Order: sequence, then structure tokens, then C-alpha cells
Amino acid sequence: MKKGKLIIISAPSGCGKSTIIGEIMDAGKLDLQFSVSATNRKPRPGEVDGVNYHFLTDQQFKDLIAENAFVEYEQVYPGRYYGTLRSEIQDRIDAGHNVILDIDVRGGVNVKEQFGADALSVFIAPPDIPELRRRLEKRGSESAEAIEERVGRAEYELGFKDRYDYVVVNDELPRAIGEVAALMEDFIKA
Repeated sequence: MKKGKLIIISAPSGCGKSTIIGEIMDAGKLDLQFSVSATNRKPRPGEVDGVNYHFLTDQQFKDLIAENAFVEYEQVYPGRYYGTLRSEIQDRIDAGHNVILDIDVRGGVNVKEQFGADALSVFIAPPDIPELRRRLEKRGSESAEAIEERVGRAEYELGFKDRYDYVVVNDELPRAIGEVAALMEDFIKA
């Protein structure tokens, strides 16, 4: 049986990565299974445990770190962790499915280093920082302080883009979706 491949998609918050991934998954043209990340943050309205994230307590997350259960994890903000459970990807890849990861930029670099040529890494970038700020404000889900924290984080995260196989600028959503889908399709077929 042919092993599946791993696709890593990373981006600063507000760059449209979840939308791009969702559109590609909904199109159903590629054999993709979504890896659900784990986090110790509280669910946002409408988010479902095991679907959007595995929502864990602080202690559960720390216990899993101690058990080496993550292929990667990161403290993205003070006290806020995100990670990818090893069990979420390895069994699926071994069964011949392609797995897509939606993870933070440092985690993406770490996973790419572990999986090498068996993984495709794509960085979704904003057209510029003012547009990113506008998108975050348009969400209406966070305070001005939280938006400034995310914008500051995004400026830092943009420094990692050259460590990815490809960078796609999301200046026009349909074009960005098409570009990312084409990269995935080429990688899966190779």
C-alpha cells in the first residue's frame, strides 16, 4: 500500500488559511484528511471539540507533552499552547491517506524537518500588515489589544516564510485557493 503524504499549511492569524483549507477540502477533489490540532484555549462560539480542535485543559496538554504525544507543539502566546498529536497523522499516512495540517509557523518548520520530502509546506502570507489588521478587525471577535498582539506576532511569523517550500500571498482569495490546491495536487501525484 502506498503511504499517504503530509501537507503543512501555516500562516499568521487572519491570513485566510482556514478558509483556503476549508474550500479545498469541501471541493473534494483531493484525498485529504484534516489533522485536528490540540490546544488549551477555550472554544470560540460554534467550535466543536474534536472537529475544530482537541480542546484540552492546561494539565492535559502538559501531560501529553511529557508523554511525547506531539509531533510538534508550541506556546504561541503566553500560557496558550497548540500542537499536533502524533496519533492524528501517522496512522492516516500509513493507511495511504494524505493528511493536511493547519499549524503555526514554527510548528510547520519543525514538522517539515521531521518528514522531509514526504511533506509539502505552504506559507499563506497577507498582502501586507495593514490589510492583515483590517481583516482581524473585520472578524469582530477580539479586542483591540488582542488584535495588536496578533499583528505583532504576524510580523514575527513572516520571518519564517522562507523556510517553507512555497509562499502564497492571499491578496485575492479565489486565486490563492487555486494556487494552494494546485501545489497540493502536484505534490500528491508526484
